[in-house]
Amino acid sequence: MDKRTTHAEQHNAAVAAETAIDSRRLVQVILAGGSGTRLWPVSREQYPKQLIDVVGDQSLLQATMKRMDGFTKTWDVAAEPVIVCGVEHFYVTSEQASDCGVKPRVVVEPARRDTAPALTLAALTASSDGDDPILVAMPADHAISDVPALHQAIEIAAQHAQAGEIATLGVPPTRADTGFGYIRLGAQLQDGAHHIDRFVEKPAAELAAQYVASGGYWWNSGMFVVRASVWLAALKIFQPDMYRACVQAYENAKRDNGYIAPGADAFAQSPSDSIDYAVMEHLGKPDSPFIGVVVPLEAGWSDLGSWDAVWEAMEKDEFGNVANGRVLMEGATTTYARSQGGRLVACVGTSDLVVVETDDAVLVADRSHVQDVKGLVSRIRQTNAPEADNHRKVRRPWGFYDSIDNGERFQVKRIVVNPGARLSLQMHHHRAEHWVVVCGTALVTRGEEQFLLTENQSTYIPIGVQHRLENPGHVPLQIIEVQSGAYLGEDDIVRFDDKYGRCN
Repeated sequence: MDKRTTHAEQHNAAVAAETAIDSRRLVQVILAGGSGTRLWPVSREQYPKQLIDVVGDQSLLQATMKRMDGFTKTWDVAAEPVIVCGVEHFYVTSEQASDCGVKPRVVVEPARRDTAPALTLAALTASSDGDDPILVAMPADHAISDVPALHQAIEIAAQHAQAGEIATLGVPPTRADTGFGYIRLGAQLQDGAHHIDRFVEKPAAELAAQYVASGGYWWNSGMFVVRASVWLAALKIFQPDMYRACVQAYENAKRDNGYIAPGADAFAQSPSDSIDYAVMEHLGKPDSPFIGVVVPLEAGWSDLGSWDAVWEAMEKDEFGNVANGRVLMEGATTTYARSQGGRLVACVGTSDLVVVETDDAVLVADRSHVQDVKGLVSRIRQTNAPEADNHRKVRRPWGFYDSIDNGERFQVKRIVVNPGARLSLQMHHHRAEHWVVVCGTALVTRGEEQFLLTENQSTYIPIGVQHRLENPGHVPLQIIEVQSGAYLGEDDIVRFDDKYGRCN
């Protein structure tokens, strides 16, 4: 046994002895802050891939929430997972959790700082009641086809975490893939796990082929199993600035019925870094006081990082095609086609293509170049085109709006307000609005007035007048809104009162 291992084992034993409270308690941590730009045009900045039904009837986030169901009874799995997401995704995340019967603790990041600060906030949340649980951290945007096999890997990883080690799940590679990070394996253990030698960032094609051929590297799945106190201790040693910023932000957090909003000013001081770089890459070094292990995961894992990965993960016809939505194939092979917006997509004689249709964009790509979609989105954003960040249909806490038409000095929207919901009390500097009720009942506040509108009735909101739209009924309220003015951007909203905390 080398000096490093002896030192680490002594440290881990001390940590385990000091933090033995509720030692068999597991808390699922879901990291849901990604943007998923490689799955554009379905995934957008304001509605990323984890919120979308990419490979099944549920969204990827919902599938992840249910991933610990049926886990072995030898561990106490907390009923409430901890979800870490951005403020712009909080309401949709909460709705999707409610739809699948999950009541999570949701940590809303005031800014994006990558996965290491996110896991730190989750560790502080999970241990806030005095327990020191083992965290089972998993990204919200991955697919797993064999959940029992995932449970077996987590069982092994949890045993290592209980002993004070930091475990990650590694996927034995099936091909040389440049879209994944890799883990170089150290000494093998009796349960099939390995010590971590080092982490390797996404390699070039030739190097990836060498890694796979050597048999000494596994894909990095991005899933980690670690005791909360061990993660915090490791972060305090390896990333003290991040640790201090996250602890201060958590101490200054606003809390309300499962909603946790860390202090924005303190969190802004945290460096931005991934779990891999911030902590895991230090574990293989001789002076590391922590042991890192990688447990094999053979469960049909996919990070769904590209449309080609989606094609790989889905059931195909006899010609290798995948059709999603209103799609017809004629003489096509190994083609992925998705109709998101409802229009018919017809593929004739195509091969190795990706075709994705939405309400406002169409992507056609060679399957061998789908990793380049991220660069395409960057170019779209440089032109200030809205398609980089939003769909035509934009979800809000109160419902959604659909931008039906627009032109010089006008825009037409269909607005749907959920029963009992209301928009903020607001005002616009540059636009006036005309509202026509299509279905339901609207309670309208306009200046000092308040009145009801029903089907086929309308009203006018002048520039500079405070106003609010509410749905007091039991069915969705649908209105057509015609905006007119010199500037029609969404940032021309001054909020005075908002039940969802979005005041200026």
